[in-house]
Amino acid sequence: MSQCVLYHFAFHPASRAARLALGEAKIEYADAPVRPWEADCPLNQFNPSGMPPVIQTSDRGRPLNLCELPAILGWIEDQQRGPLLLPAEAAERAEARRLTGWFDRRFSDDVDAILLHERLEKPLLKLGPPEARALREGREALKEHLIMLEELAGARDWLAGRRLSQADLVAAAHLSILDYFGEITWTHWPALKTWYSKLKSRPCFRPLLADRFIGVPPASWYADLDF
Repeated sequence: MSQCVLYHFAFHPASRAARLALGEAKIEYADAPVRPWEADCPLNQFNPSGMPPVIQTSDRGRPLNLCELPAILGWIEDQQRGPLLLPAEAAERAEARRLTGWFDRRFSDDVDAILLHERLEKPLLKLGPPEARALREGREALKEHLIMLEELAGARDWLAGRRLSQADLVAAAHLSILDYFGEITWTHWPALKTWYSKLKSRPCFRPLLADRFIGVPPASWYADLDF
């Protein structure tokens, strides 16, 4: 397989999901961290939206840019001899896609757009301290999503069904950033905690546990596999 270069931002959910998927597929890549909010970000040369993640690779000797998570997940699946991150069974495959879309739209709009804006974007862009009212709204929205995920985790082996899928990796990518900032009280969500523990123990997850946000230490349990 051709050399891959992954352009990503460590605390961007889709970037984390791409790292998890590449790790799960055992595809080696060169790490290229970027700061997409800066005007000279190299992503502007490869992706019209300027957003990570982007993979640079080649196909039959020709350069290939894979822009953003859906293209990357599809490309990873295409490299496999059999199903890897999309289950073979049609109903589970559809559920994996549904949950992936849920996180891409609903979770991002309801939770990330508030909590990650307050906890992550404001410090990066020097927009002042978090607002208490916004934090309350984001945490209430997060609680509603965690209720749904707790039900799924309690009823299934993995979120979409009997086997690990891209839905698990995408969900873990989002939740792991919130976990870094101490936004999830895992004792309230025992089934989800068990699910997350299984994911944290997989080799693909180890690089994420080493990520650090400048000026903000992680929650004390963030890198602990037995939390």
